[in-house]
Amino acid sequence: MKKIIECVPNFSEGRNMAVINEITNAIKSVEGISLLDVDPGQATNRTVVTFVGSPDDAVEAAFRGIKKAAELIDMSQHSGEHPRFGATDVCPLVPVANVTMEEAVEYARKLAERVGKELGIPVFSYEFAAFKEERRSLANCRSGEYEALKERIQSDKWKPDFGPSVYSEKVAKSGATAIGARNFLIAYNVNLNTTSTRRANAIAFDIREAGRVKREGNPITGKIVTDENGEPVRIPGSLKKTRAIGWYIEEYGIAQISINLTDITVTPVHIAFDEVCEKARKRGIRVTGSELVGLIPLSAMLDAGKYFLKKQQRSIGISDDEIIKIAVKSLGLDELGPFDPKKKIIEYVIEDKSGNQLIDLTLKSFSEETASESPAPGGGSVSAYIGSLGASLATMVANLSAHKRAWDDRWEEFSEWAEKGKYYHTALVNCVDEDTEAFNQIMNAFGLPKSNNSEIEIRKKAIEKATKNAIEVPLKVMQLAYDSMEVIKAMAEIGNPNSVSDAGVGALCAKAAVEGAYLNVKINAADLNDAGYLQAVNKKAEHILGNAKKLESEILQTVYNKIGG
Repeated sequence: MKKIIECVPNFSEGRNMAVINEITNAIKSVEGISLLDVDPGQATNRTVVTFVGSPDDAVEAAFRGIKKAAELIDMSQHSGEHPRFGATDVCPLVPVANVTMEEAVEYARKLAERVGKELGIPVFSYEFAAFKEERRSLANCRSGEYEALKERIQSDKWKPDFGPSVYSEKVAKSGATAIGARNFLIAYNVNLNTTSTRRANAIAFDIREAGRVKREGNPITGKIVTDENGEPVRIPGSLKKTRAIGWYIEEYGIAQISINLTDITVTPVHIAFDEVCEKARKRGIRVTGSELVGLIPLSAMLDAGKYFLKKQQRSIGISDDEIIKIAVKSLGLDELGPFDPKKKIIEYVIEDKSGNQLIDLTLKSFSEETASESPAPGGGSVSAYIGSLGASLATMVANLSAHKRAWDDRWEEFSEWAEKGKYYHTALVNCVDEDTEAFNQIMNAFGLPKSNNSEIEIRKKAIEKATKNAIEVPLKVMQLAYDSMEVIKAMAEIGNPNSVSDAGVGALCAKAAVEGAYLNVKINAADLNDAGYLQAVNKKAEHILGNAKKLESEILQTVYNKIGG
C-alpha cells in the first residue's frame, strides 16, 4: 500500500505572490509531490501550503520550501496579525495513509535535523515530535514570537533542538522554525434547521472541548465563576480535541456548527456528527446535513461508513465505494451541493492519473491487453487477478449470509468474514499492477549502461535487486491467495447453503492463483545466484503450494458433499 504524508508548512509571506510562487515551485520540483492548496492571507501576511506525497518525497519538498523561504523572506521586515517567529513559521507532517505517528515523528526529526544543520536555522520540534513535554505546544515554542527569539534561543531552557543557538545575522533574517508531527485536522460544518446563531452557539458550547464559562444562576447572564487565580471556571464540552462555534451562513440561509476536529483518532467525523445530532435534538433543533471543508483521508470516510453500517447491523465487508456512499448519505454531506469522493478524498485526488494501471481496465480490455504482443501483463498479473476473484466470491458468500433471512443474529459473524475476504481481494488486486511493475524494473535494470567496470557493477546490483522484487511479488500473491482460502473454507462450511458452489469456485481460483504465482517465482529465481536467498524462497513457495493443494481438496469435498457428486 502506498505511504502518504501530508505537509502543511506556513510561510511568513501572504502578500507578494512572486515570492509565494517561488516557494511553491521549489516544493513542486520534487517529483511525486501533489500540491493540494495554497492559501495566502493579506492581513496575516502568511501563506498556508498543503501538499502530499510519500514520506521521503514530502520531507525533500518541505526542505526545499524551507530553504527557498529563508532565501526570500526577511523576518526583520515582517509584520502581520498572526503569531510568527520564522520565514517558515511552522511545518507539521501529518500521517495520512499507511504511516504510523511514530514514523511521522521520525521523518519530522530527520527534516528538523537537516534544516538545522544544512540551512543554519534554529528548529524546535513540537507536538508528537517534541523531545520535551513543554515543547509539545506550538504556542510555548513560539512564545514572544520573532521579537523574543534572540533572547530565547540563547537561554538554556529554550535552546533549539536543532540548528544554531547563537543569534547571527543569518538567524535574524530567517528566524526560527517549528517542525513537528500531528494528526490530521478536519474542518467540518454541521447544518441546522434554524437561523439562530445563538442557538447554534449553544450547541457548539455543548460539544467543544473548551465548553463554556460557568456562571452563577442564569447560565447566560449570571456572574462568571472564577478560580483561586481569578481565571474563569469552565464547564467542558462532550468531545475531546474539538473546537466549535455557531454561525449563520447567508449563502445557505441556515445556521451551522463550525467544527475543527484537531485529532480524528480521538474524535472522528461520525462521532462529532452524532453528538451534534443529540445535543441539537435536546434543544429542539434538527441536524439536516453537514459540509466538509477541504480534503479528508480515505480512512476517515471508511470509518464513518462502517460506523453507520454497524448501527444498521449490516456487513462492512463491501466495496469502498459502497461504504463511502453510506457515509455521504448518513452524514448528509451532499445536502448543500454534490459530494465527489474523487475531489474530496486525499488518496483519490492524488491517485495515478496516467490511465496506465491494469486494474483500471475493463474486463474485455484487460483480456485483450494480456493477449497482445506485449510481455506484460503476464502470468503473474493474471494469477493475482484470479486470486482476487476467489477472495471476491468468498466475500460475496459472507455478505449474502449476513443478509440472509432468519440469520439476523449472525450478521456480525459474517460481517467479520466479509471484511477479511475484502482485505485479501484488495491486496491481490493491488498485486496485479505490482507484478507488471516488477517486470518493468527488471527490463530497466537490463537496459542500464555497461561500458566500464563501475557501470557493470551498478547494473549487476540493479538486476539482482529487481529480480528479487520480481520473486517477492508473486511470493506475496501465493501467500495472500492461500490465506484467503481460510475465508473460502469457512463460507463453504457455514455460509449461505444456496451459495456453496460459489465458495467452491473461489477455492479453484485461489489454488490456481497460488500455483500460477509459484511458476513465476520459479522462473524468476532461475536467473539469481544468491543460493541462501533461493533456498529460503523455494522452501516457502513449496510449503504454500502444498498447503494450498491440500486445502483446495478439503473445500471441494465439503462443496460436493453439500451439492451432491
